[in-house]
Amino acid sequence: MTLALLSPALSLAALAAGGGGTAPTPVPSSHREAPLITELPKVDATDFYMFNSYEPGREDYVILVANYLPLQDGYGGPNYFSLDPQARYEISIDNDGDAKEDLCFRFGFNSFLRDIALPIGPAGNRKTVSIPLSFIGPVDENDNSANNVVEWYQAGVVIEDAGGNVSNHRLINANSGDFRFIKPMDNVGNKTIADYPAYADAHMYDISLPGGLSGRMFVGQRADPFVVNLGETFDLINLDPLGAPDAKENTLADKNVTSIVLEIPKDFLTAGNGPVIGAWTSAWLPKQRVLALDPTFEDPELVSGGLRQVSRLGAPLVNEVVIGLKDKNRFN
Repeated sequence: MTLALLSPALSLAALAAGGGGTAPTPVPSSHREAPLITELPKVDATDFYMFNSYEPGREDYVILVANYLPLQDGYGGPNYFSLDPQARYEISIDNDGDAKEDLCFRFGFNSFLRDIALPIGPAGNRKTVSIPLSFIGPVDENDNSANNVVEWYQAGVVIEDAGGNVSNHRLINANSGDFRFIKPMDNVGNKTIADYPAYADAHMYDISLPGGLSGRMFVGQRADPFVVNLGETFDLINLDPLGAPDAKENTLADKNVTSIVLEIPKDFLTAGNGPVIGAWTSAWLPKQRVLALDPTFEDPELVSGGLRQVSRLGAPLVNEVVIGLKDKNRFN
């Protein structure tokens, strides 16, 4: 996906606080595009968007949005939609036109289990029992003590300069100096989270970048911005292209995705190489994964070996509707 940095679209603030959005003419979407990725939904890239920020005062920034884990329903409890702690999620930038990454933003996720327990039974014979849910009471932007599970992540950027030298840098919270970021819990309902936009907005972070520059970052659940009738599209294209645009329902209208969102200065992305960049997203998993004999919350499986790419998305719909079925896994 290569474009001049001129396209208007929504600001990061709108994406982080509201229901999500796209440029006026969205075209990407690759939900469940290959046989293997249907078995690995946590690393399934659904969409990738890149556009200029048009929030006042942020015109010199570009927004990158990598969406993962498709078709999330609001009733997806009790575990909801955490990202894979064994995976690495990437957003890659090519700024010199050779179709190879010059910048790579990397994300890794993990979860902390508080194991909240309650005394159960009559006095004199009570037992302490772990709760079965991810939360035990209301949560808001100021208090997450009712969260039984707290999902957090770290992020970094890998930079290759013109001489081929590679450097690794952590993304740092510009306000606290911390390198761990809390991912907001999913929108499980208004009894648990009374004001989800305010709660999500509190998890948008100002970040320090190498070279003294700064940006913003948000990772969390958003409304899926793509519009499509999935059922009839894949029923031998059972649609009328000349009919009314709203003649069929949008089957993604009540679905969510998990968005990895960055707002980065243009100068940082281009590195002086001109106003045109290319970008894509990918997800990686360890080569070997074995189910543990005695699985725990922290260690349900054993992993080893190097990371292998299992998902990628840049140009829209290429794997979904162009690549032959026998090669879809290989393409990813």
